[in-house]
Amino acid sequence: MTDEYAVLGDCVARERRSDRPALRHPSSGRAYDWRRCCTTSWKVGNYLRNEGVREGATVGLAADPVPESVLTLLGASMLGATVQFAPPLTGEQGSLKALVVPTARVDDYDYPPGTRYVAYGEEPADPSYAYFEREVWSENPTAPPDIVRPETALLAVKGRTVSHGAVMDAAREAVEALGLDADDTVAVRGPLTHPGVVAAGTAAPLLAGGEILLPDEEVSGDCAVLGPDRTADGVPEARTLSADSVL
Repeated sequence: MTDEYAVLGDCVARERRSDRPALRHPSSGRAYDWRRCCTTSWKVGNYLRNEGVREGATVGLAADPVPESVLTLLGASMLGATVQFAPPLTGEQGSLKALVVPTARVDDYDYPPGTRYVAYGEEPADPSYAYFEREVWSENPTAPPDIVRPETALLAVKGRTVSHGAVMDAAREAVEALGLDADDTVAVRGPLTHPGVVAAGTAAPLLAGGEILLPDEEVSGDCAVLGPDRTADGVPEARTLSADSVL
């Protein structure tokens, strides 16, 4: 880890590809090594870019702790787009450029034309919805060319935005506080709607070159990032960090 990682997308740069573990979701049996995590993030970014997502646009994203959430966060971040986890069920024209949610819940949302609905999981029956797995699979596995600055907004949280620089600074603090290195697995035990969970639970392990664990309660990592309403009691990891303490 070095200070050269100024924005989140820097964590999935080409030179970081390897066969080391990067992202794991035991509930679905899915695991991504660094090579696949990087290339899939690029493909998500390229797909969203083809849908018109750019800096200044907002991507609505389900806050479920699944690989699609992390990969879409990374893909959107490389375009300079702002990510809003768990967006409102209804919105006005232009409030979201894209909405990425599970197929089972896509009909719960009501956004006007201009918002691209992207469903993941089962293939949607409605052909007007894009199917995440098919669209991303067919994309070019190269990093998007967009230039993103540290001051660019990364997260939209409760009426405010949090910049790339703020998230990466918090991630560095989490790496130091947890003593993270490339051999560590960080369990995400808090909601992605909390910017501290995003910073310490996703950006920090990526910054350190380690692994993100999106766990159920039966699987443990080397350390854990806790949400604001959770204490270390009953958490299987010996090293824990409160998301509130970093951002």
